[in-house]
Amino acid sequence: MLSYILKRLMLGMVVLLGVITITFTIARVIPSDPAAKWAGPRATQEQIAKAKADLGLDKPLIIQFGKYLQNCIKGDLGYSLRTHQPVAKELKAFIPATLELVLIAFLFAVIIGIPLGIYSAHMKDKALDHVSRLFSIGSVSLPTFWVALFLQLIFYNKLGILPLGGQLSTDMKILYEIPRVTRMLLIDCIITGNWSLFLDAAGHYVLPCLTISLYPIGLVARMTRSALLEVLNEDYITAARSYGIKENMILWIYALKNTLGPTAIVLTLSLGYTLVNTFLVETIFSWPGLGSYVSTAVTTLDYPAIIGVTIFSAACYVILNLLADIMIALDPRVRY
Repeated sequence: MLSYILKRLMLGMVVLLGVITITFTIARVIPSDPAAKWAGPRATQEQIAKAKADLGLDKPLIIQFGKYLQNCIKGDLGYSLRTHQPVAKELKAFIPATLELVLIAFLFAVIIGIPLGIYSAHMKDKALDHVSRLFSIGSVSLPTFWVALFLQLIFYNKLGILPLGGQLSTDMKILYEIPRVTRMLLIDCIITGNWSLFLDAAGHYVLPCLTISLYPIGLVARMTRSALLEVLNEDYITAARSYGIKENMILWIYALKNTLGPTAIVLTLSLGYTLVNTFLVETIFSWPGLGSYVSTAVTTLDYPAIIGVTIFSAACYVILNLLADIMIALDPRVRY
């Protein structure tokens, strides 16, 4: 077991090194002038040459890569060409808002998706099953931006019960000091006991969370249903029913525990994908998170920021993939 985890960990490190090598090389060879961007639009040739020397761009590519790799190990991802701030520092400021949003959305996915999949499998080929399957396929198929705009139209424009975007209302920003403990707003409000701010923030989280959670809800419901249909035909389930054990206990305890592996794997990998692909949702809801940061970096060709986000994304995938592999290894039916 330990050797299996170490082997997967080493493989993850190789993947991470490969991602860093490819992104660094592409950022250096494509037609662009990072030194000119760093120096500013009205910089003289002398200022651009100085910026080139300061950034180490006058050295051979292999030396630049070695230096970048050495700094990466120390947690230094370079400086943003747009803001002149350390990329690691900027990521640290933007990641918590996205992380909190995505984690809440995936909590919704688990709470709604698993019961939906269970009762869909239990009521196979009945009305509830057809409705559940239709909802699952629809939620996976619908474009995220369309869902976001539709929810804004219904809950803000027509019903007027939820805010259009942002993390807080303008009056709350003026009246209260925003807590910065973990940079996760809801958690910070709970830690500081600011319940007025918490309730206002919670209202702002509903629409973006629903938008992000719709895809994993459909995915979890489909995976749970498929895995459960297979398990419900096993002999031990038939034996449990013959002993007169209640159907809810069979579904939620005996059958469900043997279906959680595939669902958890899909959920963890989906989480890694969502963490860095929420830029459309964050743009539509004016959310100050990683998606907004990377979209600004892409439109301004801020390569150090783009590479930093790419490395963060790859690291998330490696960690979540490792967790998924450990879940598989914990299953006694799987040989590794």
